[in-house]
Amino acid sequence: MVSDAHMSRRRLLKTFDILFDHYGPQHWWPGDTPFEIMVGAILTQNTAWSNVERAIGNLVAKNKLQPRAIINARHDHLANWLRSSGYFNIKAQRLKSYCRWYVRAGEHAGLRQLETGALRSALLGVKGIGPETADDILLYAFERPVFVIDAYTRRLFARLGLYSGTEDYDTLRLGFERALGPDAGLFNEYHALIVRHAKEVCRVKPDCQRCVLAPACPLAGRQGK
Repeated sequence: MVSDAHMSRRRLLKTFDILFDHYGPQHWWPGDTPFEIMVGAILTQNTAWSNVERAIGNLVAKNKLQPRAIINARHDHLANWLRSSGYFNIKAQRLKSYCRWYVRAGEHAGLRQLETGALRSALLGVKGIGPETADDILLYAFERPVFVIDAYTRRLFARLGLYSGTEDYDTLRLGFERALGPDAGLFNEYHALIVRHAKEVCRVKPDCQRCVLAPACPLAGRQGK
């Protein structure tokens, strides 16, 4: 269980303020439409965002960044357009599956009518959509107050001592949501800042000398030794 004493609103907001003051607004998630954000969330599984951008660029160049166009595309063509994102055959299958469900559900206009819990359950029922991808879609495409838990979040907050590191996905998600209250704008910016900091500083082998959170980190300077 996540300890309420550790996962406190005060501590979480202080961490957010330090990161925001240091990095500024991150303008996430990149995408011109909710559907593009959804596609990005699916393609970014197990790859860097730069690879996803190339794949989305291919879809745009072929005028295929639309759910029905993806459904109707030949599998080998779609897989080739997605090649840069890695696991391109699997991702082509997952994207087609998602688009079929998306169209049947009434697309963004139909799905946005659902309550957040019902929408999350529906997303998790789509083959290839796990909790992190579902929550990316909920937060960034539907602007729902769902806190995304990814590897960067786990790494950073375990090092800060806010949780033990053994909790499951939903235990952590609900811990953040209870502590911070429902605030999609805050969750959006917070997740983006976590990713930025974890990629640049709090890496697998962290650069503690550059870390603005080091004064509050019990492991600062001891990681990677």
